[in-house]
Amino acid sequence: MKDASAFISFLVFFPLLGSPWIAASLDDPQYDHTAYTKCKEEPEKPLYNGGILEPHQLPQSASSSPALLLHNLTTSTKYSFSSWVKIQSSDSDSALVTASLRTDNEAYNCIGTVAAKRGCWSFLKGGFTLDWPSYSSTLSFQSSDGRDIAIVIASASLQPFTDQQWRRNQQDMINKVRKRAVTIHVSDNNGDRLQGVEINVKQVSKDFPFGSAIAKTILGNVVYQNWFVERFNAAVFENELKWYATEPHPGQINYTIADEMLEFVRVNRIITRGHNIFWEDPKYTPEWVRNLAGPQLESAVSARIQSLMSRYREEFIHWDVSNEMLHFDFYERRLGPNATLRFFQMAHESDPLATLFMNEFNVVETCSDANSTVDNYISTLRGLRRGGVSMDGVGLEGHFKEPNLPLMRAILDKLGTLKLPMWLTEVDISSTLGHSSGRSFTGRFFASFCEWYYALDRPPSQRVLRNVLDGR
Repeated sequence: MKDASAFISFLVFFPLLGSPWIAASLDDPQYDHTAYTKCKEEPEKPLYNGGILEPHQLPQSASSSPALLLHNLTTSTKYSFSSWVKIQSSDSDSALVTASLRTDNEAYNCIGTVAAKRGCWSFLKGGFTLDWPSYSSTLSFQSSDGRDIAIVIASASLQPFTDQQWRRNQQDMINKVRKRAVTIHVSDNNGDRLQGVEINVKQVSKDFPFGSAIAKTILGNVVYQNWFVERFNAAVFENELKWYATEPHPGQINYTIADEMLEFVRVNRIITRGHNIFWEDPKYTPEWVRNLAGPQLESAVSARIQSLMSRYREEFIHWDVSNEMLHFDFYERRLGPNATLRFFQMAHESDPLATLFMNEFNVVETCSDANSTVDNYISTLRGLRRGGVSMDGVGLEGHFKEPNLPLMRAILDKLGTLKLPMWLTEVDISSTLGHSSGRSFTGRFFASFCEWYYALDRPPSQRVLRNVLDGR
């Protein structure tokens, strides 16, 4: 029976993962993951048939700040909001439009954004939760840079979810896409079926990546090492691969610490991300590199890629190539607008098996950062891919102050149109959150909150990798 027991454990490992089955009620609104990133000649129908919005609530003409008047918004409710937007302007073809909310007690400066255009309709998707109930609230649209641009909205929708409905929707998705039913047949060594056998199942490994940053302090620290290995199956080196750490002075390259950390993750079979090849923020660029320009800088960056990538070829599953490129542009300013394109191309040639990522902050954390809106992230990534870049991962740092789950999910829905795996790469939550809400979080971790799902009108061969954050 020993052989049979081992065989059974292998069969049932995946189906038994996760929480108990909690089916969504037939009366629950089903969360709609639909998102669009292409400008359309005509707006699509509103999600949820408009939700709690009535057609007469929508402005009927263009305005520099069209608004919706909302009544009786409640706490413990997650509001999913969407609208189609276009601009009417004689001197501008596009504008970043922000949706904001003002309640009886609070002002929410951004609950969603969209890169709106003239002559076609763009899809804004966002959301919010309230700290206080509000009898009368105003949801309005403005140009993010304060320009007086006429804005038109159509097919707006506001759908409320109670906390229980939200959780049941999440669990329903997990049940559908991350669990499978199995039939277990128990037989002896002769192949004869056994009846009434007691089966014990033990989880021996985790397939779902859940990790944390590690620093050089883990070396030689057995207590820290054991604690880490018991909890995580993925890692990223916090600073030890960054250029300022491996080559603080020109030509003085030292990978000793990174090598020792790599040996630790190898021995424990922990998958590891490579972070990072270049950091566009000059503050984190070696001082000697900041003093270079032209051919000297070209030579230095080429040597950096060749040295790093040849030494660690096929060791890291991912590489953050040009870190935080939506906020900073040190190399592009020095080497020209195609510098990032060349970095990705050289990295792929050096290690074709590694998945290359854009890694950025304030994409899912907020929508109030004009540099890293979801539309800007998608546009930049698509532009690089059109240029021939092999980029197959979406990196979202996740430095949260106070997470806005409906907004996060809406942003992830739009990112899902890229059909790429999404990783939360540096998640942390401000320690100040605990002072006001009783909650606190310290440390940093990352995870791939990836779930496979497909729409009912798509065959399984066209499944899309979507990212659903469940807030746990």
